[in-house]
Amino acid sequence: MPEYSWPEQGKRRLMGTRISRLDGGEKASGRAKYTSDLNKPDMLFSAVLTSPHAHAKVVSVDTSAAKAMKGVTGIRVVSGPGTEIQWAGTEIAFVAAASEEIARDAARAIKVQYDPMPHLVKEENLAAAGVRAKAAGEAITGDPDQAFKDADVVSEGSYGIPVLTHCCLEPHGQVSQWAGDKIEMWPSTQNVSGIGGDLSKNLELPATGVHVHMDHVGGGFGSKFNSDRWGIEGTRLSKESGGKPVKVFLDRATELTIAGVRPSAFGRIKVGAKRDGTITAWQSETWASGGFGGGGSPPLPYVFTTIPNQRKNHSAVSLNAGGARAWRAPNHQQACYLTDCAIEDLAAKLRMDPLDVFMKNADVTPRADVYRLQLKQAADLMDWKKKWHARGDSGSGPIKKGLGLAIHTWGGGGHASNAITRISPDGSVEIELGSQDLGTGTRTAIAIVAAETLGLPLNAVKVKIGDNAYPPSGGSGGSTTIGGVSVSTRKATVNALDKLLDAVAPSMGLPKEQLEAVDGKIQQKGNAAKNLTWKAACAKLGAKTISETGVNDPKNPGGLMSAGVGGCQMAEVSVDTETGIVKMVKSVAVQDVGTLVNLKTAESQIFGGCIMGVCGALMEERIMDQQTGRVLNADMEFYKLAGIGDIGEIVVKINTEPQFDKRGVIGLGEPASIGLLAAICNAVANAIGVRVPNAPMTPERVLAALERRNA
Repeated sequence: MPEYSWPEQGKRRLMGTRISRLDGGEKASGRAKYTSDLNKPDMLFSAVLTSPHAHAKVVSVDTSAAKAMKGVTGIRVVSGPGTEIQWAGTEIAFVAAASEEIARDAARAIKVQYDPMPHLVKEENLAAAGVRAKAAGEAITGDPDQAFKDADVVSEGSYGIPVLTHCCLEPHGQVSQWAGDKIEMWPSTQNVSGIGGDLSKNLELPATGVHVHMDHVGGGFGSKFNSDRWGIEGTRLSKESGGKPVKVFLDRATELTIAGVRPSAFGRIKVGAKRDGTITAWQSETWASGGFGGGGSPPLPYVFTTIPNQRKNHSAVSLNAGGARAWRAPNHQQACYLTDCAIEDLAAKLRMDPLDVFMKNADVTPRADVYRLQLKQAADLMDWKKKWHARGDSGSGPIKKGLGLAIHTWGGGGHASNAITRISPDGSVEIELGSQDLGTGTRTAIAIVAAETLGLPLNAVKVKIGDNAYPPSGGSGGSTTIGGVSVSTRKATVNALDKLLDAVAPSMGLPKEQLEAVDGKIQQKGNAAKNLTWKAACAKLGAKTISETGVNDPKNPGGLMSAGVGGCQMAEVSVDTETGIVKMVKSVAVQDVGTLVNLKTAESQIFGGCIMGVCGALMEERIMDQQTGRVLNADMEFYKLAGIGDIGEIVVKINTEPQFDKRGVIGLGEPASIGLLAAICNAVANAIGVRVPNAPMTPERVLAALERRNA
């Protein structure tokens, strides 16, 4: 049976090196075509009419004027009379027409009568939520009451992190065409193998009735798995319009209103400790909302899971607002913020360096040795011991500098994945699997693994993904893609190489166990002079093409992948105490990733995660208007995201030491986005001498905190 383990760390030619994306030039030049770029022959365009009310009943819908408009080919009412609307932006009707302009005009021509009802769209004040807050029940470990009595120091604080919206540069949508008993679908998705089955289920069709193709996706972050109402209704409009392709993409305001959010989290937290900084007690009352379904309980105390005495209460608050979707490490940013800000406040009350407090309490984390190593490495890169000062001791003058830190964790185990490797007599190599490249460099990683296995240059491998006709592979969520596709590709390619060695061994007069693929040749192990070039070896296949499969079973990865990583992120900020403006100076990210496939794209993932942390810490939030029930900043002007001048210096260190490398491939997209938000907010507190309780650290909030301190 072939050996599926990874080559030893020092013997890899490609894996772990810095390799540019195979599709980088295509994307940078604009040649890469995204679904939103598609313009099929005879294509129709769809527009959606949405509710302006956060809570209302639909009384009547009149589509007669819209139907009479020239160029309108179909109208689908999805929220008809009697429907109770639970958030502004709820889809009322979809229109298909010969042009975008006609479709939008027709949607506006639909007359809807509503009966407005009371709504709630803000959750910061738990008392105001009333019956909309559902308690999950109290969880107690140990004896927290006695532990707080015995504690030398007790720190109490209130903290909040708001709802953030999914803000994909390519909005949600698809092109679909219903032709006979077959549907062709070109979605913007992170689930190529699965979205067709979701669509067919909703349309009550056989699972094999939907053919999905997608080359590139303009962002997903957890929000693009299902066909959604727009996918279902766009496909039905295609059928109603004689089988012509229909293009449905949400406009930006609708995208930011209903296409998914990261839930908020607010909490009142108390931490007890010994005088040396050892944490002995934890108490938290938290609440959260991601929309009508409420918000789940963040896993508190985050990472410091075995604090001996704990009391936790959580409430989910139901709002009349668009619902939550998975958002790059669901619930972890919230938990990290609430936990690490509370521990940093404890350190300030103890007049201790938070680095020392985190180090001391590493024993109540699941990976104490990892976190201590990463905290030390990050501190060295930040020059922490030289720069750190006690809270508020940042000297004279209006510009104050501060440091903050946070630690985080994530799973990252690979999903189920199937791959086919084909080796042809002319020497060409193809890898097929029904995966997608979410923008993380998945195509390149697959090619690296295959080329590493076959001893070929990267450009000798053709990777074919983005089609559900290929062997099924999991959706890109939970940082599971790299593990899944790497393992299935490795196994398929090892199996194919084994068959090639069977074919060439007789002509080389050697048993196949003495052969290896190196540098474009099949050669005798330890004797490079006895070889066949790759093309000459493949020619021994005659007219036969090798086609071998490889499967990743997440329950039996065979040492090629694992799960559970740790990371540490630190921030240095400057704060203008006259204007309240916070600027990033530097951030440091140290991350465990297991066996590294591509250093360049791995670092890119961490850079991206850090930038998301800057956005969440300094500017990004959904702002709701309680009076109208609407999102006030559902656009790219007032929904603020960081630009290149906002992010400061970002320093990345990936742990490639042997103890990490030997674990197998682990995903890192999620953990890279968790810790920096909390680290930045801690750095602001360190700089100005007072906690700004709620993120983001806007000038208004910073100045308000300073005013409270001065008062």
